Amino acid sequence: MFPLSTPKRGRVSVAGPISRLSLFALAASSAFCLQPALAAPSGRDTVSISHDWRFTKGDAPGTTVDLRYDVRPPIEDAGDGKLADARPDAAVRIDTGGANVLKPWILPSANPFINDPAKHHVRPAGNPGGDLSYVQAGFDDSGWTKVDLPHDWAIAGPFITEGPYGGMGRLPSWGIGWYRKALDIPKGDAGKSLFLDVEGAMSYATVWLNGKLVGGWPYGYNSFRLDLTPYAVPGGRNQLAIRLDNPAASARWYPGGGLYRDIYLTKANKVHVGQWGGVVRTPQVSAQSATITLDLMVDNDSDKTAQVDVTTAIYALDAKGLRTGRAVASIARQGATIAAGAKTVLNGSTILNNPRLWGPPPTQQPNRYVAVSTVTQGGKVIDSYETRFGIRTIAFDPDKGVIVNGEHVPLRGVNNHHDLGAIGAAFNRRAAQRQLEILRDMGTNAIRMSHNPPAPELLELTDEMGLLVMDEVFDSWEKKKTPHDFHLIFPDWHEADLRSMLRRDRNHPSIIMWSVGNEVGEQYDGEAGAKIGRELVGIAHEEDPTRPATGAMNFAKADMLLPTTVDVISLNYQGAGIRGIIGQYPAFRAKFPDKLILSTESASALSSRGEYMFPVAGAISGPVRPWSGGNPETHQVSAYELHAADFGSSPDRVFAADDQNPYVAGEFVWTGFDYLGEPTPYYTSRSSYSGIIDLAGFPKDRFWLYQARWRPDLKFAHILPHWTWPGREGQVTPVHVFSSADEAELFVNGKSQGKIKKRDYEYRFRWDYVSYEPGEIRVDTWKGGKPWASQSVRTVGAAGKLALSADRSAIASDGKDLSFITLRVVDKNGDTVPMAKQKVDFSIEGPGKIVATDNGDPTDMTAFPSPSRAAFNGLALVIVQADAGKAGKIIVRARSEGLGEAQVVVTSNGKARSPTASPH
Repeated sequence: MFPLSTPKRGRVSVAGPISRLSLFALAASSAFCLQPALAAPSGRDTVSISHDWRFTKGDAPGTTVDLRYDVRPPIEDAGDGKLADARPDAAVRIDTGGANVLKPWILPSANPFINDPAKHHVRPAGNPGGDLSYVQAGFDDSGWTKVDLPHDWAIAGPFITEGPYGGMGRLPSWGIGWYRKALDIPKGDAGKSLFLDVEGAMSYATVWLNGKLVGGWPYGYNSFRLDLTPYAVPGGRNQLAIRLDNPAASARWYPGGGLYRDIYLTKANKVHVGQWGGVVRTPQVSAQSATITLDLMVDNDSDKTAQVDVTTAIYALDAKGLRTGRAVASIARQGATIAAGAKTVLNGSTILNNPRLWGPPPTQQPNRYVAVSTVTQGGKVIDSYETRFGIRTIAFDPDKGVIVNGEHVPLRGVNNHHDLGAIGAAFNRRAAQRQLEILRDMGTNAIRMSHNPPAPELLELTDEMGLLVMDEVFDSWEKKKTPHDFHLIFPDWHEADLRSMLRRDRNHPSIIMWSVGNEVGEQYDGEAGAKIGRELVGIAHEEDPTRPATGAMNFAKADMLLPTTVDVISLNYQGAGIRGIIGQYPAFRAKFPDKLILSTESASALSSRGEYMFPVAGAISGPVRPWSGGNPETHQVSAYELHAADFGSSPDRVFAADDQNPYVAGEFVWTGFDYLGEPTPYYTSRSSYSGIIDLAGFPKDRFWLYQARWRPDLKFAHILPHWTWPGREGQVTPVHVFSSADEAELFVNGKSQGKIKKRDYEYRFRWDYVSYEPGEIRVDTWKGGKPWASQSVRTVGAAGKLALSADRSAIASDGKDLSFITLRVVDKNGDTVPMAKQKVDFSIEGPGKIVATDNGDPTDMTAFPSPSRAAFNGLALVIVQADAGKAGKIIVRARSEGLGEAQVVVTSNGKARSPTASPH
């Protein structure tokens, strides 16, 4: 077992069985098959089948059977209404086996992740849904919508402007959806094992092949595999049909709907490496050498005993994840005899000299390796499998914090929900990469995957970019937060869902710890809640004895039982104090002196980009109230960055709490980006106010407050607010400056407003009694008595024209890559007009399309696909995608009445991006 609390004070480290929590290296994604698929000699063929699906909402007209997974409780005043599932919640009997729900046929899909065979589910006889027209090969789906995956069926809107739908983003994500696709399974695939690998389906997925119910998976965030072999007809037509039943009131944020991640068809010989079958660990690491161990699970799906041999070569990877040069190490040949229908794990090890370590920039580099395992039978190659990994040591010191490769790394992290703004829940690598790049520029070095397993490609990006990750599995256990959330299936699925995530993700070097829950109701429940916590943490230790497991707590106190079950104390908001209660860091420190303490959610500060409200509070932190931080008429929140959710705090207050308790390992701010849904404090809006960066990807002023904190060597000074206030002449207009400098002087039209030195636990410069007069304000700053940085802001003129700029002027034409183009409304001098809200019409010419537009305004109910969008405080965004396989110039134009036209050119190169790994 894994006692992270050691008998005596000192560093907790992870390395083998975790009575030490220290040196470990982990593989960077279990097993990756590159796209395009590996050729036949490897014995494995993994093909993306994300192109050319047919989709429709709702069941077939006249359907008389109820294909619900299980009976759901009624929704009481939870935003159900006519747009939700309007069928009665009483189950309707189906005519197969006397059953009335699909649950008995779906549960066996969990068996590979249930460790006790006695608890495995037995599939009943019958074929529910087999007579439905939608699952038949002969059904004419030509009238359905043609889509490529990933696909979010709700993101196009329209927004639901009336009713209690703010929590889930005011988009119609609930309901039933069907997807159909004919699979290419040639006659030559006869005798192979065939698997459907789904990276995410929202939610309650049920799968039929050729009219036969294969299985499914309820939890919309987890990846899963289904065995198609018994139902496939090699050489014939193979019709795949997937039904999703996304409940209303199932989330506290926007979940999206549909097949919103990629799907693969894996074809393998009967004897092959199993799903997520490679596990790499490095129990000893030094600058001179690293011991690498590989556990490789080989399945024998045949009806005969198989004798196999496995060899493994290890290669270094470059920054793009491609192999470089010859093998740098190898694992000696191993042999095994595997009984028919059984599986075995082969254990091998090797020594790598002069390892290149994986670590977070800028002081370290995220170096990676790949272990290529070749399985042979009778001298013939029958499978080849890649396990990517990184080598690094990590320690969790209760006094110092997280230590990576011997270096103390304060956690400068953010929480992010899974939507990607205007493109919704449908995962897009470039959109996610852009988010991470913006966060990294701010100084972020850690991401908490709140509150669910992320897309596998997102973890590839964190590996590649060197970001530390807390990987989280559940937002609820047995106690509900919304009527139809995970609590309904927790008793049946918690083990399978947790083990599934752990096995999929445990080789990623970016992941430093697991979280088994967020703010669960069981915090209140004494031994009953602690029992669940111990079970989940125990499962995490069984699957991965090299990392600690935690759970985020927003209510538990140090003398309660739930904190005793986790390896790391993770507090949401309690560190800085919550709802007037004094900060809880000292109490937890006293009770658990040998456990690392961190803040899994901090701040929850609220603001709307560019919206400044007067008068400005003199306190450093306060809740949003009418005309005190919030405008109840416009539903905007002041951008002075002094207000927070009732349970939260301003960044300044959080910084002070952390500095007063230097043993705290760091924080994960709520949130990095605004996200769809949960729009505290105005639930009539579409998206949140808590992001440091708005939904369109434009930084709020808070960005520079965190940048000053997290990148203290970066020389800059950021002034707020803007200085264009017609009608405020002579009125008090406070000026704040964010900088890591320790002294600053403000000038208004050359006249000094005073020189200020920061005192202990102060993180901004404030001149709260400045009278507005048009012209220029300038700040000069010093650090350690030496000049640091200067910045000026001037009054701008009337809106005179438009300006466009692309984040990337050349993109791949793979039908996935994106260019994010910023529109600015500017005056004659090219300065952004800070309160401009003109409507702008976008158009495109050439081999590309406009995917979405946005402006970061949480109150804007214009549908995201609209080519027309009002600027919000001078800015708007248009997202462009190149047509697949087509090269040429894409010209994007913007036009607004009285402001003329602007254009920008993006080149499509006619090529796909370098293949990225897919974990199957």
